[in-house]
Amino acid sequence: MAGERVPTACVQRDPDGLYRMTIDLLAAAGAGAAPPAWISFLPIVGMIAIFWFLIIRPQMKRQKEHQTKIAAVKKGDQVVTAGGLVGKVTKVDDTYVELELGTNVRVKAIKATIGDIIPPGGTPAND
Repeated sequence: MAGERVPTACVQRDPDGLYRMTIDLLAAAGAGAAPPAWISFLPIVGMIAIFWFLIIRPQMKRQKEHQTKIAAVKKGDQVVTAGGLVGKVTKVDDTYVELELGTNVRVKAIKATIGDIIPPGGTPAND
C-alpha cells in the first residue's frame, strides 16, 4: 500500500487510518450564489397565512357571533352558562345577568360566562 496513490480530492484519511469519502458537491454548493433575501421569508409568511385562515380568523368569527348573541339576551331567555348551569334569565344588566335555576334559586352571573341561548321549546338534557 505504500506505492498506492489515492486521489485526495474525494478521499481523506482520518487519524485511525481509515479512508473517509468526502462529497465534493457540498463544497461546490456552498460557493454558489445565494438566493434573494425575500425568498428566505416565504416559509414564515406562508405559515402566518395558514395560521390566519385556519385558526385565527374562524376563532374571531365565532367570538363575534358569541358577543352578538350575548348582547341580545333578554328577560325570559333560557341560557346555559360556561359552568354548565341551565337557567332562565330574570334580570339583565350591562355586565350581569340574574338567572333562575329552580324554584326560589337565583344566581347572579357575568354576562360573558353565558355559553349559549337555548331556543324556545328546547329542553335541557336532564329534565
